[in-house]
Amino acid sequence: MGKEYLAVIQAGGKGTRMKSLTLNKIPKPMLLINGKPMLQWQIENLLTHGIRDICIITGYLGEKIEAYFGDGTKYGANISYIREDKPLGSAGALYFIKGFTDPKDIILIFGDVMIKIDWDRMIAFHEQRNALVTCLIHPNAHPYDSDLVLVNSLYQVIGIDPKNSVRQDWYDNLVNAGIYIIDSEILCSFDKAVRKDFEKDILCPLIKTGRVFGYKTSEYVKDAGTPERFQSCCEEQRKGLWDDKCLNKKQKAIFFDRDGTLNQYRGLISNADELELECDAASAVREINRSGYLAFCVTNQPVVARGLCDVDEVYRIHRKLQTLLGRNGAYLDDIVFCPHHPDKGYKGENPLYKIPCNCRKPSTGLIEQLVETYHIDLAKSWVVGDTTVDMQLGKNVGAQTILLKTGQAGNDGKYNVTPDYEAKNLTEAVSIIIHAYGGA
Repeated sequence: MGKEYLAVIQAGGKGTRMKSLTLNKIPKPMLLINGKPMLQWQIENLLTHGIRDICIITGYLGEKIEAYFGDGTKYGANISYIREDKPLGSAGALYFIKGFTDPKDIILIFGDVMIKIDWDRMIAFHEQRNALVTCLIHPNAHPYDSDLVLVNSLYQVIGIDPKNSVRQDWYDNLVNAGIYIIDSEILCSFDKAVRKDFEKDILCPLIKTGRVFGYKTSEYVKDAGTPERFQSCCEEQRKGLWDDKCLNKKQKAIFFDRDGTLNQYRGLISNADELELECDAASAVREINRSGYLAFCVTNQPVVARGLCDVDEVYRIHRKLQTLLGRNGAYLDDIVFCPHHPDKGYKGENPLYKIPCNCRKPSTGLIEQLVETYHIDLAKSWVVGDTTVDMQLGKNVGAQTILLKTGQAGNDGKYNVTPDYEAKNLTEAVSIIIHAYGGA
C-alpha cells in the first residue's frame, strides 16, 4: 500500500429491522456471529491487511461498543470513536474526521455488512486509478431490492440505480456493497456536521469527475441487516465460506457455457428477447453460489463478427441473463465472451471482428483472463457445456469436464474429445460436482 488508511465503521444506527434479535438491549453491530460481534469480524479482517487505525462512529447504545473494544490495544489496533448525539445519516459524521491530526484516505464500512476480503487488492485498484472514491461492487442473490452501480468498460462509475427505482430494462447484477475507499481531499467538502447521505450527497455529485470507480469482487460480502440474512451469515461463516472466497486464497470455479447450458439453445441469439433460461438454470447456479465455487459464463458469440448484432446487444442479452437469475436468487460472478470469428465470407459480416484470436473457445484466453482476476486453481475447477468445444476447452486448461445432454448434447462434431462426465442437465452436473466430490 502506497498510502496510509483510516478505517471508519458506521455503527450508530438503531437497527430497527433487527429488534427481534437485539431486543433493544444491544446495538446491532454487537450481535454475535458464532461467538464474535459483527464489528469484531470486520476489525479482524482489516487487521489482517495491516489496517490498524480504526474509528467507530457510534450512536444508539454506543457506550456498549466503546466498553467492549476500548482503545483496541487487546486486538493490536488503535481504535477511536465519534459519538453521534443526533443521527447524521451515512456520511454526516465524517466531518469530525477532519479533526484527526494526520489526514489519511478513508475506508468506510457500514456496521451491518459482513466481509472477508483481500484489502490489498481493492486498495491497489484504488491507488492505480487515482480515484476519489472506489465503491466495492459485487453480484448478489437479491439485486432486485439492492442499489445497483452502473459502470463503463473501465469500471468508472457512470450512475447509481436505487433499489426503489422502477427498472424498465435488464440490468447488470453489480450491487453497491456499502464499502468505500475515499480520498482524504473529499473531507474538505465537509464544512459542518449536518446530516448527509453518502450515496446521494457525496458519491453521486462526484461521478461527473470521472474519478469514481467500482471495484468488482467475488469475495464474501453480505448485508446482514435483516434477521434472515444475519442467520445466513452465521451459517456461511461456520461452513468456512467466508474464508474460502477471500481472494488471497486460490479459488475453485465452474465455467459454464451459455447457449444450451444456462439458456435454451436457439441457434445464434442476436436479441435479448430470444433468451430464455433453461428450466433448472437458476436453481443449479444458486446451489453453486452456496457451495464456495465461483460461477462464470464463458461463451463464444460470433453474432458480432457475423453482423447479426453489435457488442452492446450482447451486453444487453447478458444483462437479461443476470436479471432472470437474480429474480430467482442466483448470480454469476462474471460473464466473458468472444465476439470474433476467423472465417470470412458471410453476408453483412463485421470485418473488425473477422480475425483469429486467442479468446474464441477452445482457445484459453477467456479463462486465462478469469484466472488472473479471480485467483483460480484450474486443477480444482470444472467446465460444463453442451458441445465438444467446451470439452476441448476444459482439456486445454486442465479442468474437469461435464458434457450436458441439453442444447447440442455434444453433437456439434467439432472435436474428438471424451468428457470426464456426462449429465442429463445442469442439476445433475452440479450434483456430480458438489455432492459426489464434496465440492473438492
